[in-house]
Amino acid sequence: MGWLTDALTALEKGKPATVRPRGGSMRGRIEDNQLVTLKPVAPEAVKTDDVVLLRWKGGHLLHLVKEVKGDSLLIGNNVGRINGWVERSAVLARVEED
Repeated sequence: MGWLTDALTALEKGKPATVRPRGGSMRGRIEDNQLVTLKPVAPEAVKTDDVVLLRWKGGHLLHLVKEVKGDSLLIGNNVGRINGWVERSAVLARVEED
């Protein structure tokens, strides 16, 4: 995934990344190929309704935080699917409004 590799490189340096993610799982919130800005975020600052880039089952997802319980986040897409629970430490960045 080209946009992901570039984003991870920037985020590892503590810099924001402007990307155009592909797919329809976030439609209504982020459209296919829409320009979005990812910024590094402290995992403890993530809250319900944030869109985050996170490590998920050996890959990465750009998904919505549906619920927060302590150090765990319930993630899903914007069209009704729930993926499951993940630790806050899996969060790499948050989509920020420009």
